[in-house]
Amino acid sequence: MIRAYLLGILCLLGGALFLMSSGLTTQSAPLPAIPQKLSDYAFFAGEMAAQKPVAGVIPYALNTPLFSDYAEKLRFVKLPAGQAAPYNAKEVLDFPVGTTIIKTFYYHKDARKPEKGRQLMETRLLIHEEKGWKALAYHWNDEQTEAYLEVAGGRKKVAWVNEQGKKQKLEYSFPNLNQCKGCHSYEGDLKPIGPSVRQLNGDHAYETGTHNQLAYWEENGWLQGLPDQDVPRMAVWNDPATGSLDERARAWLDINCAHCHRAEGPAYTSGFFLDIHQTDPTTWGVRKAPVAAGRGSGGRTYDIEPGNADASILYFRIISEDPGIMMPEVGRQVVHKEGVALIREWINQLSVD
Repeated sequence: MIRAYLLGILCLLGGALFLMSSGLTTQSAPLPAIPQKLSDYAFFAGEMAAQKPVAGVIPYALNTPLFSDYAEKLRFVKLPAGQAAPYNAKEVLDFPVGTTIIKTFYYHKDARKPEKGRQLMETRLLIHEEKGWKALAYHWNDEQTEAYLEVAGGRKKVAWVNEQGKKQKLEYSFPNLNQCKGCHSYEGDLKPIGPSVRQLNGDHAYETGTHNQLAYWEENGWLQGLPDQDVPRMAVWNDPATGSLDERARAWLDINCAHCHRAEGPAYTSGFFLDIHQTDPTTWGVRKAPVAAGRGSGGRTYDIEPGNADASILYFRIISEDPGIMMPEVGRQVVHKEGVALIREWINQLSVD
C-alpha cells in the first residue's frame, strides 16, 4: 500500500513538472498567460462553430494535406500586423515571430451533403514566440459553442457518412502535447509541417473571389519575394490532372511521412528519406535494406521492392493498423485506403533500370 501511495505521488509530481516545463497548468489551476478558451483569441466572428475568420486571419489550403483518420481540416494563419513571410522555394515558410497557425479538425455529418452540418473535434494552434514555436490544443464541447485548452489528449467517439454513403465511426484520438513534438520536429525544434510554397501554390476561394494563394498573399503584403516564374507546385495526390502517378505518390509520401523521414527529422538515422526533394531512388527506399529490421519489416527485405508492393516494407507498414508496425506512428488509427492504393499502384509500376 505504501509503495502504491509513493508511486501515485511520483506520477503527480511528474505531471506537474511536464505542465511547468510546457508553460501550462491544469484547468483547475489555470495560468493566466495562456487562454483557456479558443474564443479568448478572437480569431473568429459570430458563432465560433461557423469558423468565419476576422480580418487579419487568413484562410488557406494545401494541395496535398496530411491524412488524419478522414478528418477534414480548416486552416488559417494570423501574421503580426505589417509583417510578411519571405519566399522560400524549398521549405515551409519562415513565418515571423508573432504568427499563429490555426487548424480545426472536423467531420461532416454527411460528406455528400455538407449543408447538414459538421462536428468540430479540436483546434490546434502553433504560436511562433521569440524562443520558438509552441503547440496548444483546444477541444470542442458537445454543444459546438466553445473549445477548451487541453494538454493531456484523449478520445471521443465520432460518426459520419462518407462520400460513398457508408456510415463510418471511430474513436477520434486527441494527441497530447508531447506527441505534437513527435511529428513537428525539425532539427530538434518544433516547427510547422504544411504551409510551404509548393503546397500553397493553388487556388483558394476567398470572400473576394477565387485567387491563387501565393499571388493573393503577395498582393496583400503577407508574402514577399514571390518570383514571376518557376514557382514549384505540389501535385494533388488524388487528381491526375495535377501531376503524374510518380508526382502524386511522392506528394502523398512527402506530407504523410517526410516530416520524420528526412535528413533533419526524427527518423534521420534510418537513411530512408521521403521528402519531395530526394532524387536518388535508393535514398527513398528502392532496393534499400532497412537499418533496423525486426517486426516492422514483416519479413521483407527492402523498403521498396520495385514492381512488387506486397514485398515492400513501406507498403506493409502503411496498410497496418498494428501500433507496433504502422506508419505514421502518430496521427492515424485507420488505414487511408485511397492513399495506400495510390502507393501500391506507384510501387507496382516502378522498375530498376
